[in-house]
Amino acid sequence: MNAPALPGRIGPWLRSRLPQIDPILLAVVGVLSLVGLVTLYSAASDHPGRFGEQLRNLALAATLMIVVAGVPPRMLKRLALPVYVVGLLLLVAVLFAGVSVKGAQRWLDFGVTRVQPAEIMKLGVPLVLAWYFDRREGAVRGMDFLGAAVLVLIPVLLIAKQPDLGTAALVLAAGFFVIFFAGLPWVWLAGIGGGALAMLPIAWALMHDYQRNRVLTLVDPMSDPLGKGFHTLQSMIAIGSGGFFGKGWMQGTQTHLEFIPERTSDFIFAVYSEEFGLIGNVALLALFLVLVGRALAIAHQAATPFTRLLASAIAMILFTFAFVNMAMVSGILPVVGVPLPFISYGGTALVTLGMACGMLMCVQSDRKFVQM
Repeated sequence: MNAPALPGRIGPWLRSRLPQIDPILLAVVGVLSLVGLVTLYSAASDHPGRFGEQLRNLALAATLMIVVAGVPPRMLKRLALPVYVVGLLLLVAVLFAGVSVKGAQRWLDFGVTRVQPAEIMKLGVPLVLAWYFDRREGAVRGMDFLGAAVLVLIPVLLIAKQPDLGTAALVLAAGFFVIFFAGLPWVWLAGIGGGALAMLPIAWALMHDYQRNRVLTLVDPMSDPLGKGFHTLQSMIAIGSGGFFGKGWMQGTQTHLEFIPERTSDFIFAVYSEEFGLIGNVALLALFLVLVGRALAIAHQAATPFTRLLASAIAMILFTFAFVNMAMVSGILPVVGVPLPFISYGGTALVTLGMACGMLMCVQSDRKFVQM
């Protein structure tokens, strides 16, 4: 039987891309997005416009996911270097013509919208490194790892200059994952770890005062409970007050009495924890584990070194996003601007995540094609 007709031109376009859509990945992303919308509705009760904006953001992210899923991996490989170069040029442009918000110069204003170029590099760096190592398959030398490190450090330093240490750390992690999966020797890995430890005093000296305060607040948030430790303490109180079953949807007192800062974006996990409790947290962790596990399975079955490295990096990026956000809100890591994937309010991050999942579907579809 023929598939039922869909209205307008959307039907044929969507049906032509259905073979590229991975059902497991789509289902997990869909459930996470629904959880995010339910939580955001409660968190943004005093900002009702944000719920509608998030619906539009999700629609755009879903559209881009489907479009990217239909792009052949060889096309992604050809786009890797141009995307990286454009991202670098935009990061340089931010230094000279960026828009400053809350003391950080991270955005470019194009009139109709603002763009955060650092988000581009979350995918641009893994893409270019996967392309870089794919060209050296079977003949990777020590100097190749040094070249890859340079490709990572240039955007990382430009992002840290804004300053945006949270995004810089995520881009650094994304690059490191590709280099590690490309076969980085364990001896080198130990050397990098030792060098990083040795650089900590220098890094501390180069930090801004507010960045040092975030680290000190992590150690002892009660040292300034109404000032620098307020964010961490209030989020921890919200998580703890949720108990085993939670207070119920729309019933979070910390949320609706406005004690939780940035409750629609970086700290939305505290809102979720207060309202849905430990049971809800276990369910959410299970969803993220399925998401990361599916991404790793796709990477394991990838047909080429390029797709294997790209999918592996995306899997670990998804894990890092979720882990860092939850650890930050729980008081395990310093407060950094890292959203919870598909849960936090935001446009640029959602678009980046949607495209990342589209790339995973693209890799999975390519594997099926090769096996036929």
